[in-house]
Amino acid sequence: MSNEIKTVNPATEETITTYDQMDENQAFDAIEACHAAFDQWRLKSTQERAEIIRGVGQALRDNKEEFAQLMTQEVGKLIGDSRDEVELCASICDFTAENGPSELADEERDIPGGTGVVTYAPVGVIYGIQPWNFPSYQAVRYTIANLMAGNGVLLKHAENCTGSGLFLKKVLEAGGLPKDLFTVLVIDHDTSDKIIGHKLVRGVTMTGSDKAGAIIAQKAAEHLKKSVLELGSNDAYIVLDDADLDVAVDACVQGRMYNNGQTCVNAKRFVVTDKNYDEFVNRYVEKVKAIELGDPTDDNTKLGPMSRTDLRDDLHQQVQDSVANGARVLAGGEVPDKPGAWYPATVLVDVKPGQPAYDDELFGPVASIIRAKDDEDAMRIANDSRYGLGGGIFSKDEKRARELASRHFDTGMVSVNGFNIAIPNMPFGGVKDSGYGREHGGFGMKEFVNIKSVYISEAA
Repeated sequence: MSNEIKTVNPATEETITTYDQMDENQAFDAIEACHAAFDQWRLKSTQERAEIIRGVGQALRDNKEEFAQLMTQEVGKLIGDSRDEVELCASICDFTAENGPSELADEERDIPGGTGVVTYAPVGVIYGIQPWNFPSYQAVRYTIANLMAGNGVLLKHAENCTGSGLFLKKVLEAGGLPKDLFTVLVIDHDTSDKIIGHKLVRGVTMTGSDKAGAIIAQKAAEHLKKSVLELGSNDAYIVLDDADLDVAVDACVQGRMYNNGQTCVNAKRFVVTDKNYDEFVNRYVEKVKAIELGDPTDDNTKLGPMSRTDLRDDLHQQVQDSVANGARVLAGGEVPDKPGAWYPATVLVDVKPGQPAYDDELFGPVASIIRAKDDEDAMRIANDSRYGLGGGIFSKDEKRARELASRHFDTGMVSVNGFNIAIPNMPFGGVKDSGYGREHGGFGMKEFVNIKSVYISEAA
């Protein structure tokens, strides 16, 4: 008899639904079916694929409210953020449908005695292991790119948003996607490892923690499978001497609290020069103290629960460990005495190396403010991290900020005078322990393709 997965509302700790896990044979049968669907899909032209993907975007919009309500119920997202997430997914479909055919078009090159053709051929079934913090977006981000490339797609979603994964499958097929081409695997970790080694799986993509990413990369490498990893980060947003503090404070509060603080590219460390430090801290703390916890289904709520109580408890332990090593709490920092995965908006100062607030990723609504001597020191501190996903710079000198972002910030993405999550036409991904590979911006369509050389000799 298969094991069950239980989904739980993090705001109330009430059970939502239970799902039966697949056994190994059921999972392997699903892979076979996905590959059979791929064998037909790969023969469609890029224009034909694009039209279906455009239909998927419409289906997402048609089902936006139901999908949003489900995500908020499963993981505690603010309902407005859930609606925005579904719209982002639809816009990914729009971008991919519009640009996919040109991105994947054959290229001709001159070669001695003939013509060289570079063609982008699909490789097969791609396996995605995805987290809970963006139940639709995380799955759509790699799925739509790979469908455009002509591949089949498997999804192992986080257990606590199993319903969202299955709902996405319904939406994709409602938009016109052939049955079985996108397949949700409701499986445990042991079966997942066997999926990676399956002969019909040609690539693995995973979003999650750096520890989990290292395990998945090793498993993929054992079988000579390519992997793309988008892992955690402790993104630094630096406030330089000439920063506009009105802009910086507002963006840094938004950047830390967005999605209840549970985003890989949330602003997490705020590195502020001596010149601005005291005023930034005072204004930041004032704004954070005004953020109240509330019902995530209420449009007026500014901060909902975290996704699970165990993750909330892990975050609180990181706060306590940081305080034990010299950090101070200026706002929040206490677990509310009520059911649910609640944690208040929290601010830590006196953050230094050796504390989780400096060294690690705090995946929740906790801001770490770090003092820097000057602009150069701020840039040094920002790069003093094993991570490198995103970051930010606040400066009135846009030209200088652009140079710092381009030449000195050791991350995959940098926001200047603002906070950004993901935009379909810009590449998304990181360096160092934040992983490798790129999604969005056309790059994701070419991560799992056979870039094939065809040599055509001139007729004699």
